Amino acid sequence: MGYDKAQLEQMNSGKGFIAALDQSGGSTPKALSLYGVEPSDYNGDEEMFKAVHDMRARIILAEDFTSDKVIGAILFERTMDDTINGKPVAQLLWEDRGVVPFLKIDKGLEETNNGVQMMKPIMEIDDLLARAVKHGIFGTKERSVIHEANENGIAAVVAQQFELAKQVCAAGLVPIIEPEVNIKSDSKAEAEEILRDEIEKRLNALPEGEMVMLKLTIPERAGLYDELAGHANVLRVVALSGGYSTAEACERLGKNRTMIASFSRALTEGLNVKMTDAEFNEALGQNIEKIYQASIC
Repeated sequence: MGYDKAQLEQMNSGKGFIAALDQSGGSTPKALSLYGVEPSDYNGDEEMFKAVHDMRARIILAEDFTSDKVIGAILFERTMDDTINGKPVAQLLWEDRGVVPFLKIDKGLEETNNGVQMMKPIMEIDDLLARAVKHGIFGTKERSVIHEANENGIAAVVAQQFELAKQVCAAGLVPIIEPEVNIKSDSKAEAEEILRDEIEKRLNALPEGEMVMLKLTIPERAGLYDELAGHANVLRVVALSGGYSTAEACERLGKNRTMIASFSRALTEGLNVKMTDAEFNEALGQNIEKIYQASIC
């Protein structure tokens, strides 16, 4: 595979975490509300997406948002197609901040069936992947959700994830496979054991040199995913915050030595549109430092 060697090395062994800046249409209003921008402050989707782009640009340009602690960032499709200070976002991330750019490619979730939510079909996937390559994107991220320890449902989620991963790898990109386990699930620990085994089966069937990453809910049993992290086809295992507070997510992550963070809401916790740049940078810097320390533990 013709991966960028510097980016590959950074994702394989760089110290730090991956910032998830990929809220899509459905989750954008909540993300903006937490940032202090209410629906009454914008009119229609275009103004909404402009507001969230401004928030993301402010984060990316903050003094602590560099490869010293943030080794990668996941972008929403609109963000990839946009610019910051006149420069394409993925290009700015890598050239100016030293941060490896990824792209969220899933288009939302199906209704729950067999205790899981599969990904909706991704129309024109080949075109999307080609555009990602053109923009200098290193990899992709695709999310499913597991609500119950249902063996058939979890097997179906993992099968779908790895089928999509094949297409992503064929395009020269590294897929981040994300079968999230709902942190409120009554059978979370059991679901995670089943998930680990299903992922291992699929990893063992991959050809030599075909690299993937895994984005997983922080497990109930610390170290559950250590063997997956050491697999020859796995570049990195990263953790999603899943609704945990920044403090709890970092505390749980610190017990899992082979996982690094890929947090979204926990990264932006406490940030507000009305903050001065100094206040904003300080608050974001504190979040970055907490997540960084948990990731390098």
